[in-house]
Amino acid sequence: MNADHRAPVHTKTRTDAHPDFFAAEAAGLRWLAAAGAPVVEVIDVGRDRIVLSRLAQARPDRASAAEFGRVLAAVHDAGAGSFGAKPADFDGQVFIGSRPMECRPEASWGRFYATQRVADFLDIAVEAGNLTATDERDARAACDRIASGVLDDDEPPARLHGDLWNGNVMWTPDGVVLIDPAAHGGHRETDLAMLALFGCPQWETVLEAYGEVHPLRAGWRDRVALHQMHPLAVHAAGHGPGYGRALGEAARAVLRL
Repeated sequence: MNADHRAPVHTKTRTDAHPDFFAAEAAGLRWLAAAGAPVVEVIDVGRDRIVLSRLAQARPDRASAAEFGRVLAAVHDAGAGSFGAKPADFDGQVFIGSRPMECRPEASWGRFYATQRVADFLDIAVEAGNLTATDERDARAACDRIASGVLDDDEPPARLHGDLWNGNVMWTPDGVVLIDPAAHGGHRETDLAMLALFGCPQWETVLEAYGEVHPLRAGWRDRVALHQMHPLAVHAAGHGPGYGRALGEAARAVLRL
């Protein structure tokens, strides 16, 4: 669909942005859209800005939630070249929020997730004073367990939104529209765990519809803490000791798996 440049737009600007910051957002949106994801339309992108279509808001409803669940499963099923794969045709720096995030291809999900999605943020959280010695010890022990591959499964790399918290799920008159991805190849349960962590309207409807397209592997609810270690580590790096405590609790749950 061609952009209507007369339509209302939303412009995000950052004069101090990394050269790849807005390009990474646009690339992630294109990659998700190629798999059928309902994403905000990119009208223009530059070194210090991105221009997006402005979204009207609506109340969450069951029909939109069900369609979102089905589409999200299909987007995950579209896959990625590897765990840690970047969006297609993009080889720059990837970000989650404003933080740089590694994307180095790995054959093992556990090695990728432990090193690039959790451990990379632990030193930052410790330096910020948001992680106690006990929680740091347990988080690093959990990372060692994850990296060993003992928690790997047969799921191929999924095409993830990568920052799928409720604030990036916009409910509009036309249904759910996704914004602000940190798109990469990962495990489908990570997107779902992040969505659960920060709450999602009509959550059970989303899950039920997701399972109609791709049933989740048995025991997935026991693995929620495992997949929440990533967003908790990111938040512990910059949003206070409460997230550090939650990360420690999640790590101990992983050590019990």
